[in-house]
Amino acid sequence: MNRKILWLFGALGLVAAGGAFLVFLLLATEAPAGDGERGRLIYVDRDDTADSVRTKSGLGWRWNIYNKVADYQVRTGRYRVAPGTKCLSLYRQLARGMQEPIQLVVPTSRTVDRLAAVLSQSLMVDSAEIASALTDSTYCAHRGYTTASIPALFIPNTYEVYWDTSVDQFVERMERENLRFWTAERKQKALAVGLTHEEVATLASIVDEETANDAEKPLIAGLYINRLRRGMPLQADPTVKFAVGDFSLRRILSKHLRMESPYNTYLHQGLPPGPIRIASIAGLEAVLNCAEHNYLYMCAKEDFSGTHNFAATLQEHYKNARRYVKALNERGIR
Repeated sequence: MNRKILWLFGALGLVAAGGAFLVFLLLATEAPAGDGERGRLIYVDRDDTADSVRTKSGLGWRWNIYNKVADYQVRTGRYRVAPGTKCLSLYRQLARGMQEPIQLVVPTSRTVDRLAAVLSQSLMVDSAEIASALTDSTYCAHRGYTTASIPALFIPNTYEVYWDTSVDQFVERMERENLRFWTAERKQKALAVGLTHEEVATLASIVDEETANDAEKPLIAGLYINRLRRGMPLQADPTVKFAVGDFSLRRILSKHLRMESPYNTYLHQGLPPGPIRIASIAGLEAVLNCAEHNYLYMCAKEDFSGTHNFAATLQEHYKNARRYVKALNERGIR
């Protein structure tokens, strides 16, 4: 055989081998996934560019070749690179926005600012952006709430969402979850106690602040329902703490009771303008299923267990109160 032909076949063989090796590098090579069992995460936010995503991907020169075919456009999101993920598969994930959802915990926060801070730790959106929307009267009105009643929108739970969920998308999801919570049965129960959905959330927020003991919450809810029905002021200490802006108060003094605020239920009859925190599901259920009794008064137990002594008369209540004040004095709580 002619030597030139041999050289040609040899060259072709090298090219074929090189091409096969290149194909292997492009299609079969695994993407860098770190050392953990679940691989690593890539976060692509609004500030990223194609170049910065290329760097985050770790695909190196392969990115440039893939990009000649696909022409990558930045898609925000949280992407998981699982062990064994091929380089091409990772590129496709990033190019198609195939991100992994997160488990978002919506807590029973006391303030909108605190809620925004917690949410921003799990979402791409900034806490200031969330807080700005939820304290904007026009934005809240568009959703059917006021800035005071907007906490009633949220049902604390764990939800599966995407990391790059926007404020509007988040609020829309909460609206759907709120509608899901308010079943026909719960609506009927709210009607039976004479409260709107927002008022149920407002009373539930007070009940939640009164005790962390879920078993006691229906008793407390029933007490406040009794007061509302009799036209008595709620005189709920947690609303005073909210008005003062200090939930750490251990002792409510006369100066606190004189604090002028629509949330001070010692000065203003009925429910405050809105929830004093995002009510828990246990708190909401406690109001909807409040215990029937004749209690009108309650006082924290002198053992500081977080539960209460209940009374139907002022005379009984004063006895309970004296025991509690005595315990405060003995502990030096001012």
